[in-house]
Amino acid sequence: MAKRISTMRKQQVILAGLYAAAAVWLTGCIIAAVGAGAAGTVAYVKGDLEVIESKKLDVVYDATKKALKDLELSISQDTKDQIGATVIARDSQDKKVTVKLTAVTDESTEISIRFGTFGNEAKSTMVYNKIKENLK
Repeated sequence: MAKRISTMRKQQVILAGLYAAAAVWLTGCIIAAVGAGAAGTVAYVKGDLEVIESKKLDVVYDATKKALKDLELSISQDTKDQIGATVIARDSQDKKVTVKLTAVTDESTEISIRFGTFGNEAKSTMVYNKIKENLK
């Protein structure tokens, strides 16, 4: 009887571990810090590279468009208002690059970059680095 309870307990522990692992994997809640930005940490979250820059929306918007052109990406959609902007471009392999800008305050802007459907950290970082270069 005691051996049977011990076996059941092991099964419960294993099952609980599998549930926990599945929960983390399915929700995609893994955040990887990939560097430090001017106003905070750059984070790669659920396929998006996210950072807040201490620059006005208009300044970041202009730097974003220039960065995409500098990288020879073809801009296919470009919308902007006082609250935010979205610039969508495509690379030579027709992968979509989406850059969303949101005014956090009058003097700071959140940047969110997604490269492709599921995200590509290296390429998103390349786009961000070019934006940052254009902000100087």
